[in-house]
Amino acid sequence: MARRGNELRPIIKLRSTAGTGFTYVTRKNRRNDPDRMVLRKFDPKVRRHVEFKEER
Repeated sequence: MARRGNELRPIIKLRSTAGTGFTYVTRKNRRNDPDRMVLRKFDPKVRRHVEFKEER
């Protein structure tokens, strides 16, 4: 069964700030995090943890 387009939990892209173009795809809750999300995650192209910022 396919997921419906839920506006409370939209799908977002997290793009690496290292400039490699690597992205993660996740969902977020708009009520809890209304502004853009920034997470520290692993970028395999530079082989270290960097900040990933939400892209719309």
